[in-house]
Amino acid sequence: MGVDFCAIDFETANSSPASACQVGLARVRDGAVVETASWLIRPVSGHDEFNVWNTRIHGITADHVADARGWREQFPQLCDFVGDDVLVAHNAGFDTGVLRKATAVCGDPCPEYRYLCSLQVARRVYDLPSYKLPLAAEAAGFTGFTHHDAAADALACAHIVIDAARRHEASDLDDLAVRIGVTVRTLEAVLEPVA
Repeated sequence: MGVDFCAIDFETANSSPASACQVGLARVRDGAVVETASWLIRPVSGHDEFNVWNTRIHGITADHVADARGWREQFPQLCDFVGDDVLVAHNAGFDTGVLRKATAVCGDPCPEYRYLCSLQVARRVYDLPSYKLPLAAEAAGFTGFTHHDAAADALACAHIVIDAARRHEASDLDDLAVRIGVTVRTLEAVLEPVA
């Protein structure tokens, strides 16, 4: 078994975790990125107002997602890409919150994915003044990416975990977690729709 996982990153239209407007994915096999994907998402109705602050960060507006498929229509594609992989995200609580809340608002079940936070990994592996994604990715040797583009952020996140696994000679993500003292958690499904 190798270092296999799927890195994921979401951008949101506003402060609601159900307002996903872009997803980025990076599939890793045997410690190397083998495939990436990214697409825009029309946020769930009722969570679809674009906050000026969010747009300033990622540059995505309501016009950009007007013709995009909604969360419910595109979620199967996301699940197909992830498969049975462990998810990896930088500040994973945010990205797993998007998965949980957007599916719950639609009244759909969310797979109980296992996940690892690359922010926690970076804090255990690097000695940095800040563990924000650009600095942690630079420590992993991944530079020059467009921060707050979901595809680029997922790729940066993947490189942090790949580098950590290499440095610690980890055979898989569970082994890495044990070696550096972090936890691979399980995403708990939301049982009732979230308003």
